[in-house]
Amino acid sequence: MTRRLKAAVIGAGRMGRLHSRIYHQMEEVELAAIVDTQPEKARQLAAEYGGQAYSDFNEIIDSIDVVTVAVPTESHCLVAEPFLLRAIPVLVEKPLAMSVPAARRMLQLAQENKGTLQVGYSERFNPVVQAMRRLQITPRFMESQRISPYTFRSTDVGVVLDIMIHDIDIMLSLAQSEVKEFRAVGVNVLGRHEDIANVRLEFANGCIANLTASRLALKTERKIRIFSEQAYLSLDYLKKTGTMISKAANIDMVQELRKQQREDGKIDPLKMNWLELVNVETLNIDDREPLELEQEAFVRSVLEGTRPQVSAEDAVAAMEVAERIIEIINTNKWSAVAPTDTSLME
Repeated sequence: MTRRLKAAVIGAGRMGRLHSRIYHQMEEVELAAIVDTQPEKARQLAAEYGGQAYSDFNEIIDSIDVVTVAVPTESHCLVAEPFLLRAIPVLVEKPLAMSVPAARRMLQLAQENKGTLQVGYSERFNPVVQAMRRLQITPRFMESQRISPYTFRSTDVGVVLDIMIHDIDIMLSLAQSEVKEFRAVGVNVLGRHEDIANVRLEFANGCIANLTASRLALKTERKIRIFSEQAYLSLDYLKKTGTMISKAANIDMVQELRKQQREDGKIDPLKMNWLELVNVETLNIDDREPLELEQEAFVRSVLEGTRPQVSAEDAVAAMEVAERIIEIINTNKWSAVAPTDTSLME
């Protein structure tokens, strides 16, 4: 039997708990260590999912095979770099770093030491996204909406790096083109970082993307719509549902009706049965947890020595776009009414 990979999770917060649970369930992995600067949190998680509890990640560097870094973004580099220097495979929660230079530094370390560095854009593994990719659609216009109530988590970054980064990553991977024009506006309400943002991206190949993100909403929604010459897609990440509308085989009938309307104008659109003129298809979508699929892909890339599905290069590209968006937002900052004391939000 092949030896199980000894895994460590650094950070015993919400994401650390999720990663620990999934490692605990994997046959190829032994959860060997859980690390947190608050020892009691590490002990509680280790008692639940196994492994030894530590307060200093330096204690485990020589005894583990893979590591997941689930600490606040500002500490990603500090924690990940010692493992990258030893070519120990690292899965880092998104975003990769607080800045593009820091992200490039981590990428360089992984390349120089021939190590695996995967970034936790779990939405790439959402069954909705995977079902969409199988259709091989070439997007011309994309629109995403990602909103949620305030969670008091990830307050070290704004909404762009907190949640919009998922949509930036997905749209870059779909457009397969560089962004040539940016439009962005945002506002910080509860702290020093933007809590709401709206962005328009124009790609070099002509594709357009509109992105909206808010962490001050009264409900949670994560949706994307994609328009292409082949079809229109409407996808709901949360509900894991998707609909595709495409041209039907009887497209000639549409042309004939258009001709008739031009000639006599007697066609009543309200009486038309449009389902006879287009194909409406409900996508076949798996119900598995995206984070579980993400960790399986990470472990598989380690065991097989293959490039991660979400590479450090992908993460740096998303960071470059996100950083430009934040620069524009800060240049055109709204005047918002600030809370009396923002210290708890910073």
